[in-house]
Amino acid sequence: MMTNEYSTEVKLLGMTFSNPLLPAAGPLTEGYENILSLESLGLGGLVTKTVSVLGAEVHKPCIVARGNMVHNSELWSAYDLTYWQDALSRLKPQLNRPLGVSAGYTPSELALVIPKLETYADFFEISTHYNKASLEEMVRAVTGMTQKPVFIKMSPHVEDDLSFVETVLKAGGAGIVAFNSFGPGLVVDLKHRSVLIGNQEGNSWVSGPAIKPFALKRISNIRKHFPKVPLIGCGGVQNATDALEMILAGADLVQLLSSALTDGRTVYSRIANSLQTAMKENGINAISELRNTGLSITPSGAGGYPRITEACTGCLKCVKVCPFQAYQSGKPPVFNQDKCIRCGLCESTCQFNAIKGVLTV
Repeated sequence: MMTNEYSTEVKLLGMTFSNPLLPAAGPLTEGYENILSLESLGLGGLVTKTVSVLGAEVHKPCIVARGNMVHNSELWSAYDLTYWQDALSRLKPQLNRPLGVSAGYTPSELALVIPKLETYADFFEISTHYNKASLEEMVRAVTGMTQKPVFIKMSPHVEDDLSFVETVLKAGGAGIVAFNSFGPGLVVDLKHRSVLIGNQEGNSWVSGPAIKPFALKRISNIRKHFPKVPLIGCGGVQNATDALEMILAGADLVQLLSSALTDGRTVYSRIANSLQTAMKENGINAISELRNTGLSITPSGAGGYPRITEACTGCLKCVKVCPFQAYQSGKPPVFNQDKCIRCGLCESTCQFNAIKGVLTV
């Protein structure tokens, strides 16, 4: 068992999280039973599905997993405000970690939602995905109704993320969640010459590991220009290493959902339980230390020629993928250095880690 030498604790805005992991608002945080089921999975905090005055009506089916992406056409919670008042009143005494209440969407709706749920929230998360009001108007409306910290969830469609953060902070927001799912997109059903899921326009939204690099870039850019702003990273986290990468990029906390949709909610406990092991493997003594390290933008790849090690099984993946045909069949494969451009594709795609020298020494 890992000792407390590797501290996963995060203190943020007067709240203490046993680790930086939270679920993102979505199907697995929909309703009393779902949230209660997450309480025992070792997460550092919890977040509700987005609550509005009326429950959303969504055409079914509405969630599809394909490849390394999850497509969904869900909206906010299907439960109305009255349901959530009752559910949170029963939930709150049973929870041993901070609870974020996700809410939306218009200022008039938020004026009804926030006061009703204020008692149960340790912090609020306000999505901007469907909000047509001005950002400043919406943030001022929410922060004027609560003393709890308010995080504003950024859409990936925001073009100027720095202006977005400036506006949020100016209007009284406490922090940023970066970011929401991509979209709109289409899931095509070729056999029926139609989309498989979607709203009235056939649209769905994309999440999952495919969006992680974009989330990391957004988080890194925000952290560079706003060193102190509380920041929750979200997008494509599948394992403990992904979560730690997000913290290195600048996140204080990390939300995840799609991996738990494709592999089951026990993904949360698996990641939470492996966090200290991943920290040990990467020389990280504390989450707080990693958060303050700073991400270097100087590439660390070795840049040499590939070297085939004894771990090679002769699977010939390198022969198949090399863009310049620098490998020929054999066990181990025959390597022609004159054809190699040291791109790194062979090393990154070798599932047995049998190639070194380009990305790693």
